Amino acid sequence: MPPDATETKRRILESARAEFAQFGLAGARVDRIAESGRVNKRSIYVHFGSKGDLFDLIVTQALTEMAEEVPFTAQDLPGYAGALFDYLTARPEICRLTSWAGLERSEASPDEAQAYAPKVQALAGIFDDAAVDVLALLLGQITAWQYASSGLRAHAQGHSWSDARLQQHRALLVESVHALVKAAKSRVSGRG
Repeated sequence: MPPDATETKRRILESARAEFAQFGLAGARVDRIAESGRVNKRSIYVHFGSKGDLFDLIVTQALTEMAEEVPFTAQDLPGYAGALFDYLTARPEICRLTSWAGLERSEASPDEAQAYAPKVQALAGIFDDAAVDVLALLLGQITAWQYASSGLRAHAQGHSWSDARLQQHRALLVESVHALVKAAKSRVSGRG
């Protein structure tokens, strides 16, 4: 009976996630993934296909985990924004992975695109054809701190990543999402 590949796959995925988060698709090296995961390169290709396939899987898994850990609540976007901000602050590799995916892929993988479908559908029931716009603005607001340049964050009073500073930003984020929801609902009802 051949050995169970579950542990091997877990190590590959863990190593690949760290490698892709740090270096992106183009900069990642299968040799480093293999070394870090304590496997041979062939195992990576046998279990996951090409480096690009593995990258797409890692990005999709990160989005899926995020959706499971932070359920989307279309009826409480400010609450969702705060919860997702907390999640991403604790897991900065997620923003790096999705940034790399946006930079290195001209189109989303089908699985990555599908990860957003339930959110768009839920928002369409509230904001009609502005659902995608609302989601883009919402996600932009949530990730504004993570994507702000270190030069900009250096102007924040005190250490830019202190708990107090992050909580101050989070409170402002939640307030701004309230304003986004109000403006979007006003736009939809004004067309009636």
